[in-house]
Amino acid sequence: MSASILLKNSHSLATIYKGELISFIINNEELIHSKNSPGWNASDIEMFPIIGPTKLNNFSVDTPNGIAKQDQHGLLRELNYKLISSDKTSAVFEKKYVKNTLIKNSKFPEKSTQEHLFWTYDFIFRKIISLEKSAIKIAFEIISDKKMPYMFGYHPSFKLSGFADEIIKSKEKEITLDSVLNVGSAAYKVLNTNEIILVKKDGLSIKITTKNFDNFMLWTPVKNMVCIEPITQYPLEKNTENSIKNSRISTGKDFFSVTISTLSI
Repeated sequence: MSASILLKNSHSLATIYKGELISFIINNEELIHSKNSPGWNASDIEMFPIIGPTKLNNFSVDTPNGIAKQDQHGLLRELNYKLISSDKTSAVFEKKYVKNTLIKNSKFPEKSTQEHLFWTYDFIFRKIISLEKSAIKIAFEIISDKKMPYMFGYHPSFKLSGFADEIIKSKEKEITLDSVLNVGSAAYKVLNTNEIILVKKDGLSIKITTKNFDNFMLWTPVKNMVCIEPITQYPLEKNTENSIKNSRISTGKDFFSVTISTLSI
């Protein structure tokens, strides 16, 4: 898969490169952080089958099928998407993994001492991106052995003004960008909710609505972007760091979705 895919309707335009949503434009306004801008060298990724750090546990995750080796946020990011199908407004991508297959860790040796990663279960991971009226929906299907433990998170990044004047709202609180910056790499947790609103002083405000995730993390090292990340589990809760014990358990076929839409505040 070498070429970019362009999705278009009368309201919006999305660009996908190798399965990564690198642009989403509504009414000529770009909502997605550019990979080339300061802050982060990606626009979106998926975190699977682990969220968070594993270094303190020697990159080891103890599963019912034995010890797996995982770097931060799992090995899914090291696999390449295959384009399954596409049309004017949607595209389907897929990654397949065979259990215990060694995968080269792209962080090695500069950012990690773990050269190869592997997981102790087979899985198929599908990502379906589709334009709706004034929104984009990113749906996920995870097919795996029943009772496989896993964590899953979607990690999109949104373009900001650079003045730190945006507010992130959940049903229970309002969060300033400075609050997210101050938490640092641990990420700001927002638990037990399936909706967050990014309120901008200028430009289009954004609503992120999810199904089956139930939690979010917020992260940024800079003022010109913020990652609003739907997650199944916050990985740094007390007694759960580097642990799969409190994770989701596969039903054999699990579904998730994230809808990014605009609104007036």
